[in-house]
Amino acid sequence: MDKYNNRETIKNSTFWSTFISTTREGKKHLSYRSKRWILVFAIHLLFFLSFFIDIQTLEGTLSGSRFLGFHLIDPFTTMEMFLAEHHMHINMIIGTSTIIIFYLLVGGRSYCAWVCPYGILSEIGEKWHNTLVKKKIIKSRKFDHRVRYIFWVIFLILAFTSGYMVFETFNVVGILSRAIAYGWSLALIWVLLVLAMEVFFSRRAWCTYICPIGTTYGIIGKASALRVEWNDNCDSCMVCHDVCFENQVLEITKAKYKKQIDEKEIKTAYITGADCTLCGRCIDVCHEDALKFDFRLKSLV
Repeated sequence: MDKYNNRETIKNSTFWSTFISTTREGKKHLSYRSKRWILVFAIHLLFFLSFFIDIQTLEGTLSGSRFLGFHLIDPFTTMEMFLAEHHMHINMIIGTSTIIIFYLLVGGRSYCAWVCPYGILSEIGEKWHNTLVKKKIIKSRKFDHRVRYIFWVIFLILAFTSGYMVFETFNVVGILSRAIAYGWSLALIWVLLVLAMEVFFSRRAWCTYICPIGTTYGIIGKASALRVEWNDNCDSCMVCHDVCFENQVLEITKAKYKKQIDEKEIKTAYITGADCTLCGRCIDVCHEDALKFDFRLKSLV
């Protein structure tokens, strides 16, 4: 992928080319997509090895685990369990607090891009979907992303009224995480059905419109320290919009805001939208280097 000589949109880039980036000087290096995939595979390899050969490093699944003995609990899982049981276990308080503190530093929905195993499948499905749209075999469908908050509330209400963690029946992230750690099950058929919906009906539908786990991390991420920083090198080419998982967070890059930005003499700004997954795809494709990762608390360190 050579962003300085090509417009590296989803449509005009081959899938595998996006794993290697080229600098202005022509040197090759791993793109953020490569780094994300490596981290996701490494995390789940640890889950697998901890169970099958008992190395006791990262035990459990993404819903609840222990890393070197420290409890880690998914915040939405904790909310579901509390509403279902009306009781909070001390290990859950410790594990959830640890996770919340961590993601307040590194960005809430970075979980979706850098940890979630379904995110990998969804990226593959996204490429297939866009290929089918390009060939005019299917239509591209997009809905209001805020519908995710309705699903978030519905699943919490169901936990409260039924006394059962209803979402876990449909949770493709949990199903896939358990399959990797403990072995496959028939529940993987549901994962394939969801993937098929994303391929043939709507791009990244589960992650964008349904998953309450990502919604919860997005709420946490609103105040996170690690953000994508925009600068006025931006020429509003909109390539970043094309590749972004949640492109509504990149409003500042649109040409219609250019005049306002110039009048206010804004040189830099943070992408603070709760939906930003910090995937780095916008940085990978920006030929003006107008986007980069920045730690908002670095002045205090």
